[in-house]
Parts: sequence; structure tokens; C-alpha cells
Amino acid sequence: MNNLPIVKLKSAFHKDKEVVQLVFNKRDDLNNLLRANTAMRWSKTMNCWYLPFYKSIIQDLFMLLKPNFYLDYTDLKVCEEPLVKKMEVEMIVKPAGELSELPLEVLQKMERFKFWLQSKRYSENTIGTYIDALKTFLRYYADKPITEITNDDLINFNNHYILAKHFSASYQNQVVNAVKLFFSKVENKKINPELIHRPKRPKLLPNVLSKEEVKLILNAHSNIKHKTMLSLMYSCGLRCGELLRLKPTDIDSKRNVVFIRQSKGRKDRIAPLSEKIIKILREYYELYKPVNYLFEGQIKGAPYDERSLQLVLKQGVEKVKINKPITLHWLRHSYATHLLENGTDLRYIQEILGHSSSKTTEIYTHVSTKNIQKIISPFDYL
Repeated sequence: MNNLPIVKLKSAFHKDKEVVQLVFNKRDDLNNLLRANTAMRWSKTMNCWYLPFYKSIIQDLFMLLKPNFYLDYTDLKVCEEPLVKKMEVEMIVKPAGELSELPLEVLQKMERFKFWLQSKRYSENTIGTYIDALKTFLRYYADKPITEITNDDLINFNNHYILAKHFSASYQNQVVNAVKLFFSKVENKKINPELIHRPKRPKLLPNVLSKEEVKLILNAHSNIKHKTMLSLMYSCGLRCGELLRLKPTDIDSKRNVVFIRQSKGRKDRIAPLSEKIIKILREYYELYKPVNYLFEGQIKGAPYDERSLQLVLKQGVEKVKINKPITLHWLRHSYATHLLENGTDLRYIQEILGHSSSKTTEIYTHVSTKNIQKIISPFDYL
């Protein structure tokens, strides 16, 4: 084994399907590797990463994990060939609406699509979203040759799968985008998006905390790393991924700005740093001395885990007893709204947040209470 970290494979059943669990001691580098693989799934109920069982799973995992990890598959009960054939027959006769596993030929085409997305420099998040959406669609039509799939099939999928399962309008649009790109770039066949029913996006207001609530949450943690991460997110209006990708060199304390590099839409931008957050950052840096990323996990040089940061926020919210379903993105919304209420010009807020369109930024005018509170209700004159 050469003292390599061990990843143990175990057979299990999850949602009535045979799966293979990956069991190992917690490691941020391994979690990041598995998270980047679009075939991997995380199960809260099993508390582990897993894959649906298929015949070449051991070989594929060897290719993924070598040479940094040792693969132990002694506990894996590999299905015998007759059972595999039986499963393949069962897939064919599944009722409409059920999802079947994809044949190797289709998986290979999906890999070609993924390579195309990477060559076009789509972000990892967008690639993962498109691959997952496409995979769901193709599994719905696993018993139909790809060459025979038409616009009508996509409309049927929207009505009998997405709407039937009450998935969001945003997810429906993601499926349409992914299918359109896949067929035009891999299959050289056009799925006309103009003929597809694209849903109207619901106009939802951003969730905003009061300044008092933000202060309570930021002061809830005694751990300086936790406090610094949440404080920097709020004080600069950062997205979670932007915070976790920051390098120590991105902090310019002489000019009081932070550089956010290659964020959403492949754009660089800067955001102002307050004297207060600079002081907190200096205290944090002296104590932790990060090497590669500004906020590193248990392994030196590796970025802090996103789920761990979400847990940090959740613990802070529970500690101060705020009964709201707060997420990390609420801090960004709150920052923008508080800037607007303080009199900051909307154009500057747009630049700081990195919005391409001013219409995106204008949504914060609908949740700002500064002018609304000045309105006197006619009820007061009764």
C-alpha cells in the first residue's frame, strides 16, 4: 500500500438501486476530487460518496484515484453476469417516467460533450450543471436511440418529468440549454430552442437580513477563522466560491481592495475593504499563516470546504437563535441592500457585485426599506 490513504468500496442499496459506497477517513483533497467528478453522488442518509453499480466500476475508480490513494474492494460483492443481464432487461421494461442507466456509447458521447465544454472554458459549476441535466434527460430516453430524439421528446420530458416532479423553472431552462448544446455540438443535430416551452422565471425577492441580525451572526463565533470568513463574505458581498478561491495576494491592504479573479462569467473585479475587516484579516493571517489559499482546510494548501463553511454559518445562526433558513448567499444580498440603504449609487453596487446587467442589481431596490418606511399609510389618518 505504501502507506497511501485507503478508500474502501462497499456494496449497498440506495433508493432501491444497487450502489457502491466509497468509505474513507475525512480528507478535503479527496472530497474535492470526488466532487469534481460528475458521476459521483453524495448521500446524506448514508453519509458517504457513492456510484450506481456497473461492471467496470473498479477499473474506473482505479483510474480516478491512482496514484494517490489505495483502493480496497475486498468487501465489494460484484454482481454475477446473469444478474447484470437481468438488470438490463428490467431497465427496458420500466414504466414511463422512470430513469434507466445509460449504455456505454451514450456515456462516451457525454464525455465528448464535457471535453467540448472544458475547451470552451465553461466554469466547473456550469459544466457540472449541464452534465447532470443532460444525463437526467438521456436516462429518461435510455431505450431510444439518440439519433431519433426530437423536439417533441424534450417537450414531453418537460411535461411528464420536470413538471410532474415539481422541479423549478430554473432547472427546466438548464435542461433545455444542456440538450440544445449537446445535440448541436456532439450529434450535429439541431434541437430548436424556439419550439421548446421555456418557463417564465418566477420573480423572487432576495432574502435580506437586518444589520442587527448580521452583527449577531458575525459575532457568534469565537473561532477567528470562522468569524473572518463570514465577515469578509458580508463586508465585500462575495459569493461562497469567490471567498474560497481567494489567495493571500488578492488582499491589497495598501489600496484597501480585494481582487476577485475569474468569478462568474469569467470576470475579474475589485471590491473595497473596510479598515475594520483589514484589521480582522491581519489578526487571522498572523495566527493561521495560509500558504496557498487565504482560507485553507485541514490540509495545508488545500481550499476550505464549502459544506464546512455552510455548517459554520448554520452553527452561528443557531447560536444566536435566529429562526430563518439562512444561507451564505443571504450575506451577499444583505450587503448589497445595506449599501443601497446607506446611499451608495446603484452603478457602484453593480460593479462591486460583478453584475453584467444593471437590471440584476435593481432588484435590491425592491427590498430596501429606506424609502418605503417614509411612506405614511392612510390608515394612520383614520
